[in-house]
Amino acid sequence: MTGAVGQRMQPMATRNVSLFATGCALLALSACASNPNRPPPSRVPGGEAAQAMLERAPVRRPALGQRGEPGIVATADRAFARAAQEIGLWSAYRSFAASDAQLHLPDGVTPAAAWLAGRTDPETAPQWSPTAVWSSCDGSLAVSFGRYTDPDGTVGSYAATWARQDLGRNALDAMPSDSYRFTYKLRGPDNPQPPPPAPRVDAQAAGPDAIVVAAIGVIDGKVADCARGAMPAPPGAEAGGTTGPMTLSDDRTLQWHWVQDADGTRRLLVDYFREGRWQRALDFVMPPGGARR
Repeated sequence: MTGAVGQRMQPMATRNVSLFATGCALLALSACASNPNRPPPSRVPGGEAAQAMLERAPVRRPALGQRGEPGIVATADRAFARAAQEIGLWSAYRSFAASDAQLHLPDGVTPAAAWLAGRTDPETAPQWSPTAVWSSCDGSLAVSFGRYTDPDGTVGSYAATWARQDLGRNALDAMPSDSYRFTYKLRGPDNPQPPPPAPRVDAQAAGPDAIVVAAIGVIDGKVADCARGAMPAPPGAEAGGTTGPMTLSDDRTLQWHWVQDADGTRRLLVDYFREGRWQRALDFVMPPGGARR
């Protein structure tokens, strides 16, 4: 799609944060257990009681603190897509939308809550999945970009902005994917539409000797650099058309805004602070008739 993505990045396998954290914890415990200079629990005052307490304690992921994690945002986006299949499209939108969320429809931006009110879920819902995520350094704001397929087979691209919500969790708790809600969404079809994909091979129907390789989802994840000292001012809004307000992350390392041109073209522009300067992360352009790829 011409001009859809401002910066292409090589795919990076999505990391499972909980497994990573658990693996680190297991490695740490293993290192302690293999230390020849460390006396066994029975020789340490209160050691047996402490060991029993550790064995009974629930496994807790370490706190992520104020650091962006694209994988968690991708997990929230995928959970949103899964909910659309399980509870219905508009029900999922209502569940994952922030209170001030906006939808960028062909005729302009509208509050999601008002647009969704009273809408009945369709029988089938589109499927979508993120392919790239950009996050502020502190994780307070992020943007996902991905691909979707409508029930009628139409394919296209979408982008969504995500804000971390204050759910009143203890500061020591890990930041779960359900702490993010989308605040803006823009989607549109490819023009022209690509040829239909080859039919999927059913392993059972293909026979016992068939080898079916499942597709592995990948995601490009980028995190803004943390601000150190004075930072240059972020870029201003794009000129022309109707322009939405600039939305900055809490640490002022990522910003986004939307544009509606007079001809109906919709745009989402995302900038983030990286390598000592502001860079364009995403320039998602959706013309009225769909976007070329």
